[in-house]
Amino acid sequence: MALKSNPTENLSNVLSIADFRNFILGRGLGVTAIQIQAVVVGWQVYEITKDPLSLGLVGLFEILPSMFVSLFAGHLADRVSRKKIILFSFFILFLCSLSFFILSTGWILAFSRKIEPIYTTIFVSGLARGFLGASMLSFMAQLVPRELYQKSSAWNGTAWQIAAVTGPFLGGYLYRIGFQLSQSHLHFSLNWINGASLAYSVDVLLMILSLYFFIKITPKPVPKFSNKEKFFESLLVGFHYVFKHPILLSALSLDMFAVLFGGAVALLPIYASDILKVGPEGLGLLRAAPPIGAALMALVLAFYSPKRHAGKILLICVALFGVCIILFGISTSFYLSLFLLALSGMFDSVSVVIRATIVQLFTPDHMRGRVSAVNSIFIGSSNELGAFESGVAAKLLGTVPSVVFGGSMTLLVVLVTSVFSSSLRNLDFSKLQEENS
Repeated sequence: MALKSNPTENLSNVLSIADFRNFILGRGLGVTAIQIQAVVVGWQVYEITKDPLSLGLVGLFEILPSMFVSLFAGHLADRVSRKKIILFSFFILFLCSLSFFILSTGWILAFSRKIEPIYTTIFVSGLARGFLGASMLSFMAQLVPRELYQKSSAWNGTAWQIAAVTGPFLGGYLYRIGFQLSQSHLHFSLNWINGASLAYSVDVLLMILSLYFFIKITPKPVPKFSNKEKFFESLLVGFHYVFKHPILLSALSLDMFAVLFGGAVALLPIYASDILKVGPEGLGLLRAAPPIGAALMALVLAFYSPKRHAGKILLICVALFGVCIILFGISTSFYLSLFLLALSGMFDSVSVVIRATIVQLFTPDHMRGRVSAVNSIFIGSSNELGAFESGVAAKLLGTVPSVVFGGSMTLLVVLVTSVFSSSLRNLDFSKLQEENS
């Protein structure tokens, strides 16, 4: 792992760009809101159904609409203002947060403790996130010069992980505080407050702040594109480009299958409730543990990015991620489980930064939206379909065996990728820089 001679100078170069700072703040606040929402939704769904499959369905209801619109979203991101797409998407997410808040207050009694309105709102949020996935990375590439792509990817990852730490922590504790208030004498003067409604009210506020920072970003020009390109051809260009470049295809496939099988996040409500017995606050900490580790690693990577032997480092880190998931699956200690999840987040963070750098370096600007859409399909599908896979596997095998199986499959994916993808295995960012200089 090669080290820059003066990391502080490179750091200041990235953070001195006002639009990039606003981007990081907007995304960080938005992710925090989404993570608060994820903790509370997970707890609510399992509390209502007591069925692991229902937790898997949360992921399914989110990824299906996201995948459905992703290709069109990528086409759109290369033809209209990416900033406008991001603002529209976050506005829809704000409306979804507001919907969760209203449903949780009990003001609409017909929807009280019903699972269908929750799934419906998640479905709508999935549509918005499909458009976001095609626009966020491609828009970020317009905010910084090419030589700072790796630094911007690292800081983007840092902001995401810090938000992913803060969100679950806030979600779990706001739920507890709201529940306590609902049991106190204050309940009579503030009868809308309960565990879920207090958390969702903060979720709504953070979405508003996120929109504010994205509004502050200076609009960027729409990339030049060919008018001769037919609509359906344009939709598939991103896929064609990825499949013609082995490094892109291997990096995205590795991440997709590793997370698809190795993601245990969807089952954390079961671990918190039935195995570790730590309640909603413990669930918040369990969900926060991987981002804590990832945030620490992303912060290190913002100063010291992996350049030499980046491909080998990527494969090793994904393998170690799988090992952590296996050990977490069999752990019955809350603190050991927290440590293993944090460690898995550290290894995953390296993978995220290297993959994001690969996508930015190997994609021309006029195709970033469509390639980012493919990236969103690969990675988004791995997270949400991974949640569905975890729910189904837990239903069939039991919770612990399903997590151990998933981690083992991640190791198998790494082995297959390392054998059949020499281009990814031998990837070296320092050599690429020498060739371009």
